[in-house]
Amino acid sequence: MNPNYRNVFAQVGIPESEVEARLKELKEQFFHGDDSFYHETADGMAYLEDTGNFDARTEGMSYGMMICLQLDMKEEFDRIWKWAKKYMYMTEGYNEGYFAWSCATDGKKNADGAAPDGEEFFAMSLLFASHRWGDGEGDLNYSEQAKAILKAMVHKGENGREGVPMFNRDNHQILFVPGIDYTDPSYHLPHFYELWAKWGNEEDKEFFEKAAKVSREYLAKACHEKTGFSAEYAEFDGSPMSRPIPWTKDRHDWFFSDAYRTAANIGLDYAWFGKDEGQVKAAYNIQRFLLEDMRNDSYHIYEVDGKIAGEKALHPFAITATVAQSTLATELDDVAAEWVKKFYNMPLRTGERRYYDNCLYMFAFLALSGNYRIY
Repeated sequence: MNPNYRNVFAQVGIPESEVEARLKELKEQFFHGDDSFYHETADGMAYLEDTGNFDARTEGMSYGMMICLQLDMKEEFDRIWKWAKKYMYMTEGYNEGYFAWSCATDGKKNADGAAPDGEEFFAMSLLFASHRWGDGEGDLNYSEQAKAILKAMVHKGENGREGVPMFNRDNHQILFVPGIDYTDPSYHLPHFYELWAKWGNEEDKEFFEKAAKVSREYLAKACHEKTGFSAEYAEFDGSPMSRPIPWTKDRHDWFFSDAYRTAANIGLDYAWFGKDEGQVKAAYNIQRFLLEDMRNDSYHIYEVDGKIAGEKALHPFAITATVAQSTLATELDDVAAEWVKKFYNMPLRTGERRYYDNCLYMFAFLALSGNYRIY
């Protein structure tokens, strides 16, 4: 493990002192600015609100924890984690051991199902917290909490335990939701699996070592050979998942909201581990395919082959941020440098859709400034 925490902003000519000052400004805006969606409660907890759906989601809660961890914000980290454990954690039934993916901002569960991207970031953030700050007691025994989540993700349903795991134990792929027979390319986080093999439950070391390799190979297949786009949901062979979904009429076989994260994940994985199973090519491709759209500030909804499939993208800031982050996996050529500069000069988003875009914005800024690190 030899991570490369390079300051790409400095490499494109932005003074390091300016980058450092900008990060401090973004931290203040994200957590305490007028458009912040981080809300502290009177009882010492906090939640992040999805401003487009007016709820709290495991996605945003776990993202908030990772951002706090990277910025050394222990108090805010603990506040978010306490809220998640109190209101989102399920203590009985089919999904016992998982977190309800959506809750009202008063803590009432909107669903009793789980979304594995939340558990992935909860577990990784908690392991990092254990190393950075040390374990506390009870819910603040970070490593114990992380290992319990990881155990459920892999072993739920074994030995008479009710429920199903979040990984397909045969092919080592993360699932879109527990028990389903397809995946979400943006959930594939080989850089996390490498660390879970090292620091997670000893019995799952081999499983996660295999999962890391499988996920890199999977991403190479799931990202289109010309555009670098992945679909929101995909089959285990990487092809877009176009089958009807029982609980929604929406389509998810195109390059849309979830899928934007895939390029960013490829970038961070390469920065941390430098391993390429063919997935790095997608970073080069997406930077080039979307270059003119970036220059024109006009992204659309796309088929994975690049055809325009609909109206303008709901999360254009997220696209700029994640493609900029993908430059961690490529040479810093003129195209990559243009993406990095475009992102640096882009403010945090305001308005109804700011939640998702600004979470991915913070991840990209941390990564490109050399501050998204392994702890």
